[in-house]
Amino acid sequence: MSDSVYTAIATSTGDGRAGGRAASDDGLIDVTLAIPREMGGPGGATNPEQLFAAGWASCFHSALKAVAAAQKITLTDSAVVAEVSVHPTEQGGFSLAAALHVEFGNIDQAGADSLVAAAHAVCPYSNATRGNIPVTVDATVA
Repeated sequence: MSDSVYTAIATSTGDGRAGGRAASDDGLIDVTLAIPREMGGPGGATNPEQLFAAGWASCFHSALKAVAAAQKITLTDSAVVAEVSVHPTEQGGFSLAAALHVEFGNIDQAGADSLVAAAHAVCPYSNATRGNIPVTVDATVA
């Protein structure tokens, strides 16, 4: 593997997702975690899946903008919605699944589909999860 260009560092303390804390080494992220109500917890704080969804949506949006720029396409109205779902496994554990919904306002459907496929090929989150969890990606043109 080649040399890294950046390494993010975060630490979880306390009780993990059950009221613990997650913080980045630079102090820009410092959050209390809670198990979502849907999973039997109290809710009221963020959780690892929300953080993962936010990171993937942001990263994918950047990849989308980069591939559009490389193709000399200007995107003026786009958004990426990432859904990260938790599913129980037969072994008593849990697994993840994800869906990325990309919304466009100034491009045709074929162009949107092509950009989304290209972004999915270069986004680090997409590459890290490819073959590991179910992922669907779609494009909607308004």
